[in-house]
Amino acid sequence: MGEMRRVITAAAYCGRTSFTLSKQMSPTLKRTFLNPTSIAVWEVARGAHTQNITANIKHISNDRLNFTVDPETMKCSKRLDKPMCIMLSWLLSKPKHVMKYASLYLDLGYDVITVSCTPGQLMRPMNGVKVVARDLIRFMSQNGDKFVVHGFSVGGYVWSEGLVYAVDNKELYKPVLDRVEAQVWDSVADITAVTVGVPHAIAPNNKLLRNSMRSFLEFYLRVFSSVTAQYKRASDTYYSTPCRAPALFLLSSSDPVGAETNIQNAHDTWVQMGIKCTWKCWKSSPHVLHYMHHPEEYTELLVRHLRDNTTALRDRTHEIEREQARSRANA
Repeated sequence: MGEMRRVITAAAYCGRTSFTLSKQMSPTLKRTFLNPTSIAVWEVARGAHTQNITANIKHISNDRLNFTVDPETMKCSKRLDKPMCIMLSWLLSKPKHVMKYASLYLDLGYDVITVSCTPGQLMRPMNGVKVVARDLIRFMSQNGDKFVVHGFSVGGYVWSEGLVYAVDNKELYKPVLDRVEAQVWDSVADITAVTVGVPHAIAPNNKLLRNSMRSFLEFYLRVFSSVTAQYKRASDTYYSTPCRAPALFLLSSSDPVGAETNIQNAHDTWVQMGIKCTWKCWKSSPHVLHYMHHPEEYTELLVRHLRDNTTALRDRTHEIEREQARSRANA
């Protein structure tokens, strides 16, 4: 979380911008930030402000914005002006762990909307994940301008149900998907493999319990075929996504939940659809822990993806380039 704060300090004052790079910055990050299209990252307050939007959706910002949300329309009482990252977290994720990823975006000037679901909401989608996804799409339609979607593991399924809701209400919500400028998929799990993902999330270190849960879930899905059908439709909608924003896939060959073959299928399908995709597969790193095992490379990939595809970072880049040109001219 503190990697980018330690290596970069930036300050804006009196209409001027300056930035310094720490001597401890890794060569990889130096290449990222010192190339001709490098960006500046503003130092953020260490105590970010968090506010609940619903039980599953939270707003995180460097600014203390106290607002209310209309539960019917999901419209906030205050205008949210910053670009937003929609961060769809993994099953049973802890807030302090999600915050490590949210801080990357806070450092880049984004607000972060975190979205979570419980195992119960996952297994009963009609009254669970579908409600969370509906609230998310409504929130995005009423608030914000430009979005980045950054999803982990089962967060891909939550987003898929959002896509289903948007497709079913195309006139209202297709414009929402058009405002997504970039997608990032970290260890994304195909919901049709729920019998693998849920046991691994609940009992990562207990093989006997995982096997027992897997047998139960396989029985549950055979009995409740309507749930299986909903999973299948969401999965199909993810692969044929109506959201055409450029995508970055982050995964590892050793991950049993975010299976490389499934993610490769999504990547190849999207490329055939004309979606710009970037692929990074590490040989061995745990599910949703690629950033912890490869922090510099992960950060470089993320920043490059955002810089190349989002308005906020392109504008920031141009601002820094103009300031550098003025400094050289006055030297």
